[in-house]
Order: sequence, then structure tokens, then C-alpha cells
Amino acid sequence: MDREYTGFFKSSYSGDSEQCVEVAPGCGVVPVRDSKNTDAGVITVSREAFKAFTDSVR
Repeated sequence: MDREYTGFFKSSYSGDSEQCVEVAPGCGVVPVRDSKNTDAGVITVSREAFKAFTDSVR
């Protein structure tokens, strides 16, 4: 069953970049989608995995 996630946003650090993803907070997991193709679907990752990812790209 697909879950409807709301409140997606992209980082303010993205600026006018065309290569962005959006995330939705407060779901127990981190839903991620393509900001240019929001109907393409959502992948979810654990909060721990998302934190490890963001820590590695800073």
C-alpha cells in the first residue's frame, strides 16, 4: 500500500539548482522524491541512513 507523504521541501542550500531531491519530515522514515518529477514515486530510508548520507556530503 502506498502512503501519502506531505510537507516535502528541498534544502535552502539547493538554490536554483535543477539537480535536487525533496524530503518530508516527521514520518518515522525519510521519504525522498525527485523535485522535478514529483509523481515518479517516493523512496524511503531510515533516519539513521539519511543522517549518515547527509553527514558524508557536508
